[in-house]
Amino acid sequence: METKNYDVVIIGGGAAGFFAAINIAEQHPELSVTILERGKEGLQKVKISGGGRCNVTHAEFIPSELVQNYPRGEKELLGPFHTFMTGDTIAWFEERGVELKVEDDGRMFPVSDSSQTIIDCFLNEARKLNVEVLYNHSVKSIKPIKNGFIIGTSQVEVEAKKIVIATGSNPKVWKLLEGLGHSIVPPVPSLFTFDITDKRIKDIPGVVAKNVEVKVVGTDLVSEGPLLITHVGLSAPAILKLSAFGALELAKLNYNFEIEINFIKQDFETCLNDLKEKKQSLAKKLVYGSAQFDLPKRLWKKLVVASHISENDRWADINKGQLQELAEQLTKAIFKVTGKSTFKEEFVTAGGVDLKEINFKTFESKLVPNLYFAGEVINVDAVTGGFNFQNAWTGAYLVAQSIV
Repeated sequence: METKNYDVVIIGGGAAGFFAAINIAEQHPELSVTILERGKEGLQKVKISGGGRCNVTHAEFIPSELVQNYPRGEKELLGPFHTFMTGDTIAWFEERGVELKVEDDGRMFPVSDSSQTIIDCFLNEARKLNVEVLYNHSVKSIKPIKNGFIIGTSQVEVEAKKIVIATGSNPKVWKLLEGLGHSIVPPVPSLFTFDITDKRIKDIPGVVAKNVEVKVVGTDLVSEGPLLITHVGLSAPAILKLSAFGALELAKLNYNFEIEINFIKQDFETCLNDLKEKKQSLAKKLVYGSAQFDLPKRLWKKLVVASHISENDRWADINKGQLQELAEQLTKAIFKVTGKSTFKEEFVTAGGVDLKEINFKTFESKLVPNLYFAGEVINVDAVTGGFNFQNAWTGAYLVAQSIV
C-alpha cells in the first residue's frame, strides 16, 4: 500500500472538515492539506440542511445569548464565540461572494435559497487553495508516531503531522479515538419530534399554535414557542427545544412520557375568569364556533369537544364543570408521548468526545498532541436554527488559527 505524506489531514468532508481545510490552507499556504472523506462526495449534511436551503447560521450577535442554544457546550463555546462569531461567519461567506439573508425567526440562508451555493463555494475555495480531497477513503486506523500520525484508509496509508477530526457523529471514528485514550459520551438522539396519538390533534395536521408552554411531566424540562401539529404528533420549536435540552433524560424514559401543554400561556384561574366573562358577553354565540385566545379555529374546536361541550352549546348553556374542563384543556392539557421521529432529515445526536478532554482555545486534544476536533464529533449539540453549523464554523476556524 502506498504512503502519502501531508502536513495536515482532515478526516471528514462535511461542513466542519471543509471549513477547517479552507481556513488552514488560506492562513498557512506553506502547509499541504488534504481531506479524507469516506463517501463518494462530501458535504451531504450541508446539502439537505434547512430543506435543501442550508441554514448557515442564526442572527444572534451576542456570545452570551448565542451559547444558550447549546444544551451541551454552552460553557465551553463562550470563549470561542468571542473569537469567531455569527458576524464573522456572515463576513466570511460574503467575502467569497455568498450573500446571506435573515428570515423572521432569525435563521440565515444564502440569498439563492439553495444549499448548492454553499457547496460550490467550499469546492471552489478548496480547489483554489490546492486542498486535496480524497473521496471513498474510509479511515480504518490512526496511529501516533514520533512526529505525527499514520492513518490507514480503505485505499492508502497516509502520514500526517497534524490531524483534524471532523467526522460528526461517527461511531467507528469514536472507537478509534477511544483507542487513543479519549472518552466518548454515549450518543443519544437530539432534535426530534414527539409521536402522539390523541383525538385532540387527530385530523388537523399543519395547525400551528403560535406560542405555547410545554412541560415534561415529572421533570424540570420546560420550553416555549410555536407548536406544530403533524400527522404523527407534535413538532416545531417548542418541541424541538425540549428534545434537545432533554435528550439524555428522554432517552432514559425510552421516549415514553407525558407532556403538559399550556396553549395560551395563562394560569388556570386567570383563564377560568376569562371564560366566565365570555359566558356573559358571548351568551348567544356557539362556543364551538367562536375561537378565543388567538387559537387556530380547528384546534379550538378540538379542545371544546374534549371539554364535553357539544357543537350546539351556546356560551349561556355551559355549566361550571364544562368551563373548568375547558380552562384545563387550554392551560394544562396532558398528552401521552409514545415515541420520537427524526426532525426532517436533520439527524443530530448528543454525545461524542468528552468536552473536558479538549482545549477550547485551540480545539486541540488535551491528551494527544497535534490532534484537533471540529463540529459534532465532540459532545456539543444545539437546538434547530443554524446553531449546529455555527459550532462547526467556529471550531474549524479556531483549529485553523492554532495549527502552526
